[in-house]
Amino acid sequence: MNRFIKYILLGCCMVANQNVRATGEDELSRIKENYRTILVPFAEKTDSLLSDFIRIKPETEISDQVVVELQQRYPFDLDKIKDYLKKMAANGSWTDINYADTKRSGWEPKQHTERILELSKLYYSDQTDFYKSDEIRKAIHLALAYWFSARLKCQNWWYNEIGIPKTLGTAFILLEEQLSEEEKASAIEVMRNAKFGMTGQNKVWLAGNVLIRALLERNAQLVKAARDTIVSEICTGRKEGIKADWSFHQHGPQQQFGNYGLAYVSGMSFFYRLFKGTAYEFDKRQLAILHSLVNEGYRWVIWNRYMDISSLGRQLFHHAQVHKAYGLAFAAADLGLDGFPKQGNFCVGHKHFDDSDYTVHRSKGWMGTVKMSSRRVIGTEQVNEDNLKGYYMGDGATYFYVRGDEYLDIFPFWDWRKIPGVTSYEDEKPMPNINHTRSNNASPLVGGLTDGRRGMASMQLVRDGLKAYKSWLFTDDFAICLGTGIQADTALCVTTSIDQRLKMGDVMVLQDEDWKKIEGRQSFAQKELRFFHDQTGYITLADEDTLVVESGRRSGRWCDFMKMYQPVAVEGEVLSLHLRHGVRPLEAKYQYVVFPGIDKEKLKQFDVNREIRIVCNDSVAQVLQVPSAGKGYWVAVYQDKEIVLDGKKFGPVSSGIYYVERTAHGLEKKLEAPFRLADAGGRD
Repeated sequence: MNRFIKYILLGCCMVANQNVRATGEDELSRIKENYRTILVPFAEKTDSLLSDFIRIKPETEISDQVVVELQQRYPFDLDKIKDYLKKMAANGSWTDINYADTKRSGWEPKQHTERILELSKLYYSDQTDFYKSDEIRKAIHLALAYWFSARLKCQNWWYNEIGIPKTLGTAFILLEEQLSEEEKASAIEVMRNAKFGMTGQNKVWLAGNVLIRALLERNAQLVKAARDTIVSEICTGRKEGIKADWSFHQHGPQQQFGNYGLAYVSGMSFFYRLFKGTAYEFDKRQLAILHSLVNEGYRWVIWNRYMDISSLGRQLFHHAQVHKAYGLAFAAADLGLDGFPKQGNFCVGHKHFDDSDYTVHRSKGWMGTVKMSSRRVIGTEQVNEDNLKGYYMGDGATYFYVRGDEYLDIFPFWDWRKIPGVTSYEDEKPMPNINHTRSNNASPLVGGLTDGRRGMASMQLVRDGLKAYKSWLFTDDFAICLGTGIQADTALCVTTSIDQRLKMGDVMVLQDEDWKKIEGRQSFAQKELRFFHDQTGYITLADEDTLVVESGRRSGRWCDFMKMYQPVAVEGEVLSLHLRHGVRPLEAKYQYVVFPGIDKEKLKQFDVNREIRIVCNDSVAQVLQVPSAGKGYWVAVYQDKEIVLDGKKFGPVSSGIYYVERTAHGLEKKLEAPFRLADAGGRD
């Protein structure tokens, strides 16, 4: 009897195990089918987002993986495909690819893998006459044979462990039934270059590659491990990844919306679709976090399908603002979210990303941003010969957008020491290397305060012997920019850049009640100056310094700051306005107002004395009273000292930004944001 029961139980276990295996194999089959459905283009109605995107001319030099995948949304270019076939050598290589390339970014041999993927998609797409074509099939296997035998390696680990396996792995999933046993073994060997590890988006990329290997090996246990590793990054509160303020960090405490963060959102939207309808699909909590990252983070940094420059990170590629914005819009749509139109602003208000020292203001018709850095937050980075000149991009970089394209592809023409909003040295020497001289501002006195609609950002700048106190107050119609305590002990001239953008139309200055055109370079020295250019007005209020306006053509090269590009000169027209504080300034200051989306007549009629009151602008505090931003005072306090505002004493508990109003009992704090004096590691 016992033996009989034992056999029954053993039989039940065997059936149960077979059912588990069958269920696991069914799940893997569904995931593979989802892969193919997502990847292979089929004839379908084109949505407006895609139709808008494919009107943009494709890039020819690409390094960013998100842009690579974005360009795969273009319809097949059959002339390009025919050119691939024509340029394929007998050994499976392509004659127009430099396989000996040693660049760490934009590594040319990766194009070989991208062509394999493109041909694989073409082979399985019924949109062209190449559908299941013998010619395409033979080219694919020939190209695979070359890659497997050449065993090429890039000096940048990312390509070997993430980029190449990610691209080829996708092709392997499509081609699985076509692969011989030898090819499949070689494919799995390629995928073994990726292993679980690292943090943030790198961790997700690596797990995604392990997932592909697990699918090829039909290893349900490894598939689950890869899936669990991927979703483990759908969380907040870690040093890298999604932060509590819905910004995204990678490579330390550093805002990475458009680089690693965008790759994260794009990747997670793909995995959301990949696992949908299977036992591995995202749960409601995980989806809610992704939706919040888009709604509370990314919606703030996209304007008319352009991404703010300060969100691009080190990836200052050609057309980066456009490609990053479209990449986000497609990812959001895949997550079931929309609201990224070509025109229109559905996100009005003011937000300070406190974890990232980053402020975004959005009025109905314009957007303004400020990117700062501190002892806690890294301003920018230089990696793999990307961003060779961006040393000052976290020193209060300030951009204003009405259309969105005001700075599009301006980078080759920039004076990188006069990035808009930045106070820095004029110097002919090469830009400091960020990797040797850290891009952090050495002061912890950095922060922002908002009432939801308007707000103030402030920073003490301490770097390279230069000190300054800088504040920005954003209202519905304009932004007031203050600087004070500017000092440096150097023979180099110190400047503050008001703006440096593409020239669109005439540059005008108001003199003797008439608007006069400015051409070339002109210097001005008078107390109040009004300038107008491209729907934007500027009023300077201080009289201590010289203001310089430059308007004209400049030339430059993309490769000078992004080494992946070919050394080709390009030209463009630029407007630059900057203040000159002179050599060895002791207590220099500035005061100016920017009016995005204004016309000349309104700028001319603006009453500064009625609309703006600068109560204080010194190294103790910067205080503004602006009727359109509330009836009280916006106060940035840098020293723990009592200050007097119109005869009333205000004693802040600590340095920081405050909004206070007069009451019968004195000054009352309505809002406060003390500066976070501890660094990222919690040290004072």
